[in-house]
Amino acid sequence: MTTLRPVIHPGRSVAVLAAAGIVAALMQTLVVPLIGSLPALLDTTASNASWAVTATLLASAVTTPVSGRLGDLYGKRRVLLACCVPLVAGSVVCALADSLIPMVVGRALQGMGMGIVALGISALRDIMPPERLGSSIALISSSLGIGGALGLPFAAAVAESADWRILFWVSAALSAVVAVLIYLVIPVSPAQEKEKAPFDLLGTLGLGTGLICLLLGVSKGADWGWGSATTLTLLIATPVILLAWAWWELRTPAPLVDLRVTARPLVLVTNAASVVVAFSMYAAALLLPQLLQLPERTGYGLGQSMLAAGLWMAPSGLMMMLVSPLGAKLSAARSPKTTLFVGSLVIALGYGSSLLLMGSTWGLLIVTCICNTGVALAYGAMPALIMGGVPQSETASANSFNTLLRSVGTSVAAAVVGIILAQMTVGTGAQTVPSENGFRTGLLLGCLVALAAAAITLAIPYRKPVANRPDATDDAGDTSHTPSASKPTAAAVATVIRPPDTPTSPSTTAD
Repeated sequence: MTTLRPVIHPGRSVAVLAAAGIVAALMQTLVVPLIGSLPALLDTTASNASWAVTATLLASAVTTPVSGRLGDLYGKRRVLLACCVPLVAGSVVCALADSLIPMVVGRALQGMGMGIVALGISALRDIMPPERLGSSIALISSSLGIGGALGLPFAAAVAESADWRILFWVSAALSAVVAVLIYLVIPVSPAQEKEKAPFDLLGTLGLGTGLICLLLGVSKGADWGWGSATTLTLLIATPVILLAWAWWELRTPAPLVDLRVTARPLVLVTNAASVVVAFSMYAAALLLPQLLQLPERTGYGLGQSMLAAGLWMAPSGLMMMLVSPLGAKLSAARSPKTTLFVGSLVIALGYGSSLLLMGSTWGLLIVTCICNTGVALAYGAMPALIMGGVPQSETASANSFNTLLRSVGTSVAAAVVGIILAQMTVGTGAQTVPSENGFRTGLLLGCLVALAAAAITLAIPYRKPVANRPDATDDAGDTSHTPSASKPTAAAVATVIRPPDTPTSPSTTAD
């Protein structure tokens, strides 16, 4: 069956994909104001209630690379629409939940739709004109920060003044609207022949199992005990399972993740930098809201409510929106590598300034704006580097794998920051809270990790593409004798060369 492909409207496409990214980011912050109340609302313990957060993390990590591969196989628009289904269904299940199990199921469904961001970035390579690709990538990359920063005060306001179920009904409605907009605006993207590229089910199961062991051990280790049999078993099993998975991926003709492509120096070092950047970004997101909400009697807490803390954090999301076009211009003028390097240094500057400004709400506002400026630069550059080093047919899969590695970075950050704050405490009456030195140690660690990210970025073997050279490639370190049909196009932000088979006008395409 064939359907008439809509005319490509670049501006509308970017707006819709950015809106989809913002809605997906909202899913992560919806339950933050409810965490303290969930045990009473769901008649369970605080430890069990934390699964409402963990389930989303696990489901997102497992399904993001799968949705990326499916996008390459069957077309990104189709899989974008498929990602909206669990977002809507999960929101409805959570809105109706009155016990722990339905809430965890609903949150896991919401996590399954998080691949929509990586897919949206990948779709840009198919539908955007070269001169607008860089700014579009930067905007959609920043949508995660925008959604998170704006979603927290919204969720806190609803949780404090209305029925908490409204949060999930609103998220269901927003997800449904996004699905309709994707169907109406986003054009059909090219897909591979199914019989030539079967889906790697065994690779999916292997990667999913390895990720669950890793992220479950990291995220729940503090609750179960880092020396407990469960935690140790999970962390020991992780490398064994992932090594077996890698062995399979290198031998199957149609892998879930093409490890030979990810081993190219440009892609490999960019992915390594992504893990470290994600760590440095998330450490601030964990530390600064706690500082804002700690009681003033501690001498360093700022005594803000959840709603007030969310409002103080919100401008940093808007800062990301303002900075992302500047990052695209820097990438076009210099290179995405330069933008990633500068972004890492700006994040480090934000952490460094926090050691001097953490004593006031206005000071932390400045810190969050500086840090998120760096995040906007870095997160806009990473997809551009990845897409410049992979073939057109693996754009979504490679971007989804990069997103997955960022999730690993944030999970490790949560564990490390949690350990620091748990070990460095001070008593305030009957309550024990993280000490000022604990926060300073966490912020200093974030600064050092951001500097490490900048150092790793310098090792990226990026070479600015030459548009007229037939064998041009962005990966200066790639010396493989791959047939020209499978080489990556010379792509880098505004200098991407559109492949000849990418439609740019109305046509009839199977969907």
